[in-house]
Amino acid sequence: MLLNCYQNELVEAGCDEAGRGCLAGPVFAAAVILPKDFIAGQLNDSKKLNHKQREALRIIIEKEAIAWAVAEVDHVEIDKINILNASFLAMHRAVEKLSVKPEYLVIDGNRFKTYPEIPHACIVKGDGKYLNIAAASILAKTHRDEFMEKIAEEYPVYQWKQNKGYPTIVHRNAALTHGLSPYHRKTFSISKPQLALFSESEG
Repeated sequence: MLLNCYQNELVEAGCDEAGRGCLAGPVFAAAVILPKDFIAGQLNDSKKLNHKQREALRIIIEKEAIAWAVAEVDHVEIDKINILNASFLAMHRAVEKLSVKPEYLVIDGNRFKTYPEIPHACIVKGDGKYLNIAAASILAKTHRDEFMEKIAEEYPVYQWKQNKGYPTIVHRNAALTHGLSPYHRKTFSISKPQLALFSESEG
């Protein structure tokens, strides 16, 4: 059973990102402050839920959260500052957009760049431990998926509606055959040796 938050003394926001391992598109992040009595039966790490469950939970979270915000860092910025720094920046932007200023942040993962004047804790697999991080994972994932489905209409050959920019066999083959789109991260290499390795690991 997931706990509501990491600590109870300060106003706490859970933070998570989506799209870090993708070949194309932005990395999205969300920050969420939940009420102490928040209950959502299916709420869990977004990776453990299906599309329909995530979309249903998104509606509940956006309606019932004390405050929530979603932000992104696009592929151009990712190529300039690297994906790790881009993930931190996206979370900072999400925190900055919150209508209620948090006094404490809990971050999914083991690394974070300190947000000015707000203490934080990094929680490995935090989206499976705390509801506010799980809620952030849902919002980051669903908002990013929505973005990828929209740009997929411009470039259907990569099948982003299905793979959301992740390095599936179809996506890699399309990139090797047709070249990169304007949305691809150019610092993420797509080579045939990598494709072969990926194929083996998928099989």
